[in-house]
Amino acid sequence: MPRERGQKVVATNRKARHDYTIETTYEAGLVLTGTEVKSLREGRASLVDGYAYIDGGEAWLDAVHIPEYNEGTWNNHPPRRKRKLLLHKEQILKIHNKTKEGGYTLVPLQLYFSDGRAKVEIAVAKGKREYDKRQALRERQDKREAARAMSSRRNLGD
Repeated sequence: MPRERGQKVVATNRKARHDYTIETTYEAGLVLTGTEVKSLREGRASLVDGYAYIDGGEAWLDAVHIPEYNEGTWNNHPPRRKRKLLLHKEQILKIHNKTKEGGYTLVPLQLYFSDGRAKVEIAVAKGKREYDKRQALRERQDKREAARAMSSRRNLGD
């Protein structure tokens, strides 16, 4: 059987891009059990409440919901357990130093398979204030209206 190629997205955390200003992103591997991998291959996961942290020189992902595998037996995994992230030591040190500063946190953005291996994209992010969120929403709406006006103008010229 040929190995998997490319990238298959399992779950995205769209709310994170709304609630946080993304500083830097990292791709990390995940330490998973067999039934977790099978559940992810079915496309079932939720990053909504998930967060990551550094503890004892290791990176951890917590509160990410990967539901139990339907065909699993007594050795099925708990849906919300903390999972170890696989990162280089230098990356862990950079992330740890950045999150030590005030206001920065570690947020999972996307869970996916890259060439058959489960990966998570995590970001060092700073929380947005309420007025920042409104301003970003207003800018997006203005861009959308401008694009709509340009396209209608272009269609009239035909």
